[in-house]
Amino acid sequence: MNRERGFLLFLIAVFGLLSILLVKPFLQYVLAAILLGYVLFPVQRRLKHRVGTRVSALSLLVLTTLVVLVPVTALLAIAARQAITLIRVIARGDQQVAELIALVERYTGVTIHGRTLQELLPAGSSSRLVDNALGIFGGVSNALIGLTVMVFVLYYLLTDGEEFVGWIRRCTPLHDDVQDELYSEMDRVMWGVLVGNVLVAIVQGILTGIGFVIAGVPGVVFWTVVTTLLSLLPLVGASVIWLPASAYLFLVNRPVAAGFLFLYGTFVISLSDNYLRPIVSGREAKLNPGILVVGIFGGVYVFGFMGLFFGPIVLGMLRILLTVFAREYADV
Repeated sequence: MNRERGFLLFLIAVFGLLSILLVKPFLQYVLAAILLGYVLFPVQRRLKHRVGTRVSALSLLVLTTLVVLVPVTALLAIAARQAITLIRVIARGDQQVAELIALVERYTGVTIHGRTLQELLPAGSSSRLVDNALGIFGGVSNALIGLTVMVFVLYYLLTDGEEFVGWIRRCTPLHDDVQDELYSEMDRVMWGVLVGNVLVAIVQGILTGIGFVIAGVPGVVFWTVVTTLLSLLPLVGASVIWLPASAYLFLVNRPVAAGFLFLYGTFVISLSDNYLRPIVSGREAKLNPGILVVGIFGGVYVFGFMGLFFGPIVLGMLRILLTVFAREYADV
């Protein structure tokens, strides 16, 4: 019996490793499907009793594509074009950049001898910057394959998600009450990290974009996307975008726009986090800021972009598992 169990465990390890190798090239898309599946599953659970499991899942896929994926893709495309334009403007050294360099020389004492930024950059560096920026959006075929994987995984998570969770519960050698606690805590952590942080970041990005439009800051869509991403990071927020933008407007002799953006950022953008987060994160993750910082940056290093969301979840789940183990099974 021991030999049979050992051989079976050996086969599980071998095929588990092979499965990891199969999933690894599409890990970002699988994680994205899990994120979307978690967000959409409550809606799926309500709709399936009215129109059926498969029809409701397919409807949610179509609606998600039309309402979320298409606008986000279009927004990222616009942001990419604006980013490339900003890179070209900086590399070319236009009139506003020249004025800004003159102001830097005046207030810092650093002498650039009137040369443009293009002259200060190494030969060919501007073209390399543009080429690298364009290269980020390459690999269309790989992206299409990944999106196909994501759609299929999301569809079957919506249709068979409950059966999959039930199978995991049956295979897990833990008491039902312990499993219930673990799933409840996992739900709380995922809601706080995925839903709460993302919605607050989106709101702060939109508010920053509105302020930039009113103040006349160029590249509004690009800075809105950047602000949204930075707002996901704890202790960073949107101020690292709107505060330098306000200083830039003041340096280029636009004091009214600079003052407006400073006041708007202080009393609207920054304070929105204090009011929105308790409302949106009703099931607060209650993770220590240190855990969030390590989880986010470590998650990005290990998982890529989706590590922004799943890094803190991994550390949060480790904390929960250690707490349950110490209470239920440790001889203390």
